[in-house]
Amino acid sequence: MEAGHLLADRYELVSHIARGGMADVWEAQDNALNRRVAVKVLHPQFSNDESFVRRFRREAQAAANLSHPNIVSIFDWGQEGDTYFIVMELIEGRTLKDVLRSEGPLLPRRATEIAAEVTAALAIAHHAGLVHRDVKPGNILLTTDGTVKVTDFGIARAWDDSLELTRTGAVIGTATYFSPEQAQGHSADARSDLYSLGIVLFEMLSGVVPFKGDSPVSVAYQHVSAPVPSARATNGEVPDDLEAITTKALQKDPASRYQDSEAFRGDLLASLQGTPPLAAAGLAAAGASIVADGDDSTRVIEGTVVVPPTVAPEEVYREVEEEPSSQLPFIITAFVMLAVLVFGIWLIFSLLDGDDSPTDAVLVEVPDVTGLTEDEATQELTDAGFVVQPERQESEDVEIDLVIETDPAAFEMAEEGSTVRLFISAGTETAIVPSLLGLTVEEANVALVDTDLVLGTVSEVPSEEFAAGQITASNPAEGSEAAVGSTIDVTVSSGPGEYDMPDYRGRVFSDVRFELEQAGMIVVERSEPDEDVAEGFVTRTEPEPGPIDVGSSVTVYVSDGPEPRVVPNLVGLTPDQAGAALADVDLALRVSDSRVASEQYPDLVAEQVPSAGTELDKGAEVTVFIGEEPTVNVDVPNIIGLTDIEAFAILDPLGLGLQVASQTINTDIPENDATIAVQAPLPGTSVSEGTVVTVSVFVYTPPATTTTTTTTP
Repeated sequence: MEAGHLLADRYELVSHIARGGMADVWEAQDNALNRRVAVKVLHPQFSNDESFVRRFRREAQAAANLSHPNIVSIFDWGQEGDTYFIVMELIEGRTLKDVLRSEGPLLPRRATEIAAEVTAALAIAHHAGLVHRDVKPGNILLTTDGTVKVTDFGIARAWDDSLELTRTGAVIGTATYFSPEQAQGHSADARSDLYSLGIVLFEMLSGVVPFKGDSPVSVAYQHVSAPVPSARATNGEVPDDLEAITTKALQKDPASRYQDSEAFRGDLLASLQGTPPLAAAGLAAAGASIVADGDDSTRVIEGTVVVPPTVAPEEVYREVEEEPSSQLPFIITAFVMLAVLVFGIWLIFSLLDGDDSPTDAVLVEVPDVTGLTEDEATQELTDAGFVVQPERQESEDVEIDLVIETDPAAFEMAEEGSTVRLFISAGTETAIVPSLLGLTVEEANVALVDTDLVLGTVSEVPSEEFAAGQITASNPAEGSEAAVGSTIDVTVSSGPGEYDMPDYRGRVFSDVRFELEQAGMIVVERSEPDEDVAEGFVTRTEPEPGPIDVGSSVTVYVSDGPEPRVVPNLVGLTPDQAGAALADVDLALRVSDSRVASEQYPDLVAEQVPSAGTELDKGAEVTVFIGEEPTVNVDVPNIIGLTDIEAFAILDPLGLGLQVASQTINTDIPENDATIAVQAPLPGTSVSEGTVVTVSVFVYTPPATTTTTTTTP
């Protein structure tokens, strides 16, 4: 895919914006609507997985129905050959991740404003049955006017749901922002999103994340078992109410957290207004308390013993993104010491040589090019006066083809014209997931160790096909590529069993399908109209709610919306009868002021629009036209040259009238006296019955006589 490519004969790719674990994001031109959009193009390994594509389409369609100023809008979803893409609102601005990386902690008021807008977006999604599952600074965008936009709703769900999905180095969220229940492999709900937002709020206030470690496993373990730290310990300007709100959001037990986005948002808005938060009130009385020493530092009083999880740390890690290495300070220190040593050696040799001439070397600060592409970084370093030596190395933290670091490091001083080593991410070393189907957990553990992979979460589901204790599925699936050292989650059969199917009426179909498939059911989708259930939501199931055998086929009926109304035949009815007939099918009547000629249906419905048999939505309007007796037309005869009596004798049988309107003086022909000279309408004109023909009649007047008088002189 390259700039200038035209997707679906409509979206012209303009420039590459970013590359993620799932897709490439492009700025594009929508030629149909003449506007700029963002197009997310799925990587080929996802496009080739039919199960993922189906889920992704449904989740994208559900997310497209979310309309809110704080949610990045999804405009379209499409396919071109084997390429799948979604079209989204193009946001001019930066991610919160970029802001925190460049500016550090935010002012408490600004952090509160951003978190409040994110809760507003989450509330809309949660009410629609969508759980984000990957709330983090990289998915929070800040526009140039300061508006907060949350993106990637529903996409993580489509990703996470696809048990057959082939994922090469893919991660679902990051260990930094996982909720404890996600880290343990449990299902995520709205409260999981609020926990992740609590992590983001903590980072905005303090400039650091609450839990760090040398590996994602240790970070995930801390989410499950470590006490909540104090944001004020890092930033003394964090007020008491924000400290309480953050601690409330970061409770380990979902039941102790904010239960919905509205409660979280209410406390944030109360903080902005200077009033005490309600939901977080009295939090310090429960669990560990945070107090201030005399020197204004903070410490945690050991008031409650934290019970460790029932699983080992490596078992709580699902499939999370590796956190940045904590060795950076030591590397920087080593570089500084090396620079001092080199400078000392140079100084000693300079003194021994007795060279007192000043050096011509110019020192330049190495720019920070971390996260840029090789071309972008090379250009920036070259512009700063350095020679660039690119090298590729494996990295689990940095996306492939992006800069990991430089040597000398960013912000160090180096001689102009010297060489800077540019380390480019080559991704991670991968291994092929072996077949684990039918194995026991112990046998699977041995098979994974042999391929440099680690056994992850083990969950049980009833199975008719596999005996109890045998593995029924793995995630990623057999034959997939996974990063060396990453975890492989497995599902183990608990033997045949029953599933107590709940009443799914009114639920989003994608969620219902996910629950049934996770329970081992075969789901068949059917559509039907429904007056009370909105389109896309479940109307009923067969069999009905109640205990059913695991592995059974469940037909889920999804609403197409209200059933179309068929317009009845109204011709020949009175207006009242027509109105009653339409009311019976939930349609409305409109009687037109215009009438139509009809010998058969005078004063009755003679015509209707739309015609009988047409399908309309409930409440639509049908227009009828009332008939009237048609008008009789006759051709006007030629009555010029006749007397008015003769003309009347001809016109009267035809239903026409006669009117003498004027006289025409005639001095030439006596015979024309009292005959018709002019008529209107003209002969041959077609007129309606009853029309009056207006005429002018000749009147003969002899010419005047001239008398000559002779005078005799």
